[in-house]
Amino acid sequence: MNEKNIILTGDRPTGRLHLGHYVGSLKRRVELQNSGKFDEINILIADDQALTDNADDPGKIRDNIVNVVLDYLSVGIDPAKTTICVQSALPALHALTFYYMNLVTTARLSRNPTIKAEIQMRGFSEEGLPAGFFTYPVSQTADITAFDANVVPVGEDQLPMLEQAREIVEKFNKIYGETLVLPKAMIPENEFQRRLPGVDGKAKMSKSLGNCIYLSDTSAAVKKQVNGKMYTDPLHLQISDPGHTEGNVVFTYLDALCTDEHFAEYLPEYANLEEMKAHYRKGGLGDGVCKKFLINVLEETLSPIRAEREKWANDIGSVYDIISSGTAKAVETTNKTLERVRKAMRIDYFVDRSIVKEWENLLKKSGQ
Repeated sequence: MNEKNIILTGDRPTGRLHLGHYVGSLKRRVELQNSGKFDEINILIADDQALTDNADDPGKIRDNIVNVVLDYLSVGIDPAKTTICVQSALPALHALTFYYMNLVTTARLSRNPTIKAEIQMRGFSEEGLPAGFFTYPVSQTADITAFDANVVPVGEDQLPMLEQAREIVEKFNKIYGETLVLPKAMIPENEFQRRLPGVDGKAKMSKSLGNCIYLSDTSAAVKKQVNGKMYTDPLHLQISDPGHTEGNVVFTYLDALCTDEHFAEYLPEYANLEEMKAHYRKGGLGDGVCKKFLINVLEETLSPIRAEREKWANDIGSVYDIISSGTAKAVETTNKTLERVRKAMRIDYFVDRSIVKEWENLLKKSGQ
């Protein structure tokens, strides 16, 4: 089997990507891409999986493929180093998903904590749960194994999904022989980058909650979100009051994004974030000063991303070519895995005519 270091990651194209995506995965993807430590990096636009709970609105998925790719390119994903491809255009994934479904029970799927949380978040009833959504871990296993990925960058909330993928791989290899690569998880090293909450303090950024800062947002839109909606410390009523930095979204964002250089540039009264936090906890530092500093940090982070996105948005033909060529490359890669799987399962009937001899011998033994 493949001994290369191969990464698979991706996103559901249900909307523009936001700061939570950037902090939690996109920034790390660019670092991994440029590290030189990996033989292949693949990013899958998971439109099939997005359709499992958006089947009544496929236009939403179609329209957002370009938005997701623009966001990729704007943060520094380089198509010369990273393959960007579309899930629905890879037929091998569909076949692998079907084969793997026979290796996992509905009882095991129903115990998956990630699936249970996602079902609850989307408000599905037991009767109204789409089968495609329920079997999402199986589809994800197909994605991972089709690329022979041995490294899968995930957040901690996705670890149960990867554990289930490992179970399916181990069961397949036990039944059919060593065929599939066993993946391992790569979680963010910085605890502050594992999950960025919405500006209102909710656990997750969500378009429906209106608590996102999108990578493509204008300066005015970012400022409005920070000044108008960002959750701080409800007990910090007066500037002189001692404040809490834990659970204070302004400081959560600063933990994830700011550097000492930002202080030198925008708030030289402090050498670093710890000094600023100490002052806030003691009292005497207002939320307005903190938010103004965060806005400067966000603008420095998002301004080059915004400019790069605009450049690509003015050349959509090239964006199409990137997606098309990446998908064509991925078709070849995933088809090779499917061929290997079918051979292991002994269902590669028409590779050559050797099965004719098998059938002849079978009939002779049975006396026919």
